Amino acid sequence: MTLNVDLGALNPQDRYKLLTAVVLPRPVAWVTTISPSGVINAAPYSFFNLFGKDPALVILGLEHRADGSAKDTTRNIRDTGEFVINIATPDLMDAMVDTAAAYVPAISETGALGLATAPSTHVKPPRLADVPVAIECRRIDVRTYSAEREIVIGEAVGLAARDGLVDPSDWHVHWNGDYPIARLFADRYARLEEIAPRSIPPAPPLRGENL
Repeated sequence: MTLNVDLGALNPQDRYKLLTAVVLPRPVAWVTTISPSGVINAAPYSFFNLFGKDPALVILGLEHRADGSAKDTTRNIRDTGEFVINIATPDLMDAMVDTAAAYVPAISETGALGLATAPSTHVKPPRLADVPVAIECRRIDVRTYSAEREIVIGEAVGLAARDGLVDPSDWHVHWNGDYPIARLFADRYARLEEIAPRSIPPAPPLRGENL
């Protein structure tokens, strides 16, 4: 027997709980931004993905506070138009989760938690020095559909990778099994495991075509 759910009839919290438990795993963007006054912010977001190559588009779903006010990441992107997506591996999970705490805007998560940063090349916000790869982005569009959430569309304009991760001769990325962390639901995260490669088969011949 099949359970059919009218998502529109659920309250938003139950809708969130249900959908995030079935749409998984989700990549995690550990986002660094900087305020106009120079305070560095770091926070994780799992409503995130890559959505194109020309231009190279990334999309972030940024949740507002309960009163509808913007959190530090959202406000900094509004003010500066720039952000960095840091990709975390399992060894960095605890530090990543700790940055989700509600620090006041004047307090930098990187400073409070002792997270090392390194300068970016194309944008002002720094990257987190210990992540294997970071993507430098500039905002190109913002969509607001409710007081609860803001969708930021950015263009990936630069990438910084740990030595040995990317081969510039063919642009292959060699994770060597140490893949980024993924979000499941609630407080659950996952390690990624590669499945044996599968190639797309050629299209079957058209009906009537000579074999």
